[in-house]
Amino acid sequence: MGAAALNFADLLMIEGRYQDTPPFPFTAGLEGAGVVEAAGPGTPFTPGDRVAVWSRGTLADRMVVPADACLPLPDNMTLAEAAGFQIAYGTSHLALTGPGALRPGDRVVVLGAAGGVGLTAVEIAAALGAQVIGVARGHDRLETVRRAGAHHVLDSDATPDLKAALKDLGGVDVVYDAVGDAAGLAAFGALRPGGRHLLIGFAGGKPPALPLNHALVKNISIHGFYWGGYRSLDPQALKDSLTALFAMHAAGRLHPVVGATLPIERVAEGYALLRSRRAVGKVIITMDGNAADLPGNDEKAG
Repeated sequence: MGAAALNFADLLMIEGRYQDTPPFPFTAGLEGAGVVEAAGPGTPFTPGDRVAVWSRGTLADRMVVPADACLPLPDNMTLAEAAGFQIAYGTSHLALTGPGALRPGDRVVVLGAAGGVGLTAVEIAAALGAQVIGVARGHDRLETVRRAGAHHVLDSDATPDLKAALKDLGGVDVVYDAVGDAAGLAAFGALRPGGRHLLIGFAGGKPPALPLNHALVKNISIHGFYWGGYRSLDPQALKDSLTALFAMHAAGRLHPVVGATLPIERVAEGYALLRSRRAVGKVIITMDGNAADLPGNDEKAG
């Protein structure tokens, strides 16, 4: 293993509050990237292949995983980029193209747009031809969101009435809600008839109290989205989505943001960054001696 990414789900597992928490004790980490040392007969890999890994326990020097938990990397993708690519980009792409039914010209608001998942939603939605509104906190984060492809940005600290601000921009067709709570409720109120509200996560602390009577009258669809569940729900859709994403990266259409890079000895600091929501982009943990192609942005955090 060369690198692993930290995800909000890791924090929930540590606290025993995740819907799929393994028995204690367990090795943390849900995704990473590395170099194949050995492969069983009949697998598509050979020693030396660079792969992204989606499997529990990626915060380790070495892993043994099923071949179908690995994907070959494009030549232009570093291990650091690949380590945090699958869950964040996979969540956004499959949510937006699946239940989000995103069409060119649709207006999308992304809540928590500077986070590890939110930035990918901004980038993917823009690449698919949508008009993107990114909501985040602070000037520096908003500039990162704008560079990722947002056409409009709103500072959550300086926007006392998010619903009104979104309506002033013409309303929205899709809400990509990684925050929940009051922000999720406000964005829901700005949905146009026939809109789609995607429940991605609750970084704000609790789910939004969405008024179902409004959903009925305006023909609004509310979709709970858990990317990991597609491994059993619709594995082909998940595989097709990841294949499309790696092709988009190889074509230069996606540019993952590695927000903070720390050695594995400092993983607690990485979790603190994640918990405080201070990192812009993904928090990446590197393993000694296996990170030759990692970018030189050690400890860069928002």
